Amino acid sequence: MKASSSGIKIIAQNKKASFQYHIEETVEAGLVLQGSEVRSLRDNRASLSDSYAVIKNGEAFLLNSHIAQCPQASYMNHDPKRTRKLLLHKMQIRRLTGKLNEKGFTLIPTKLYFKKGRVKVELGLCRGKKAFDKREAIKKRETKRELARAFRGRQR
Repeated sequence: MKASSSGIKIIAQNKKASFQYHIEETVEAGLVLQGSEVRSLRDNRASLSDSYAVIKNGEAFLLNSHIAQCPQASYMNHDPKRTRKLLLHKMQIRRLTGKLNEKGFTLIPTKLYFKKGRVKVELGLCRGKKAFDKREAIKKRETKRELARAFRGRQR
């Protein structure tokens, strides 16, 4: 993907997160990675679907995210689904722990990107959507699509 004017190159996005959850707020965190993982990320070989973050013993971890193995790394390759440590300030972790103790909140990664040469992950503090909320989102998307089609037809 192309780097934007702010120096951010998006590697992967979790598009399902905005459909399945109400994102209350977002937090930027760094990732502890191995060399072969960074090489795979430079080739955009990552997926955030079904991944989530947890806080254990005052440390944050990203679970279930997939970073494909790098073919050039040979025996020094990494496990694609390994647990990765997130780099956050202690106060951020404490605040997130307080929010996560409330009922219904979870930490979901929404974006994985390069920022000034460093890999960052954007975590969303999310609350799950109910079925009627999802139907409403589908309805809005369909009406927006219909309006776009109508305007396109009119311009011809």
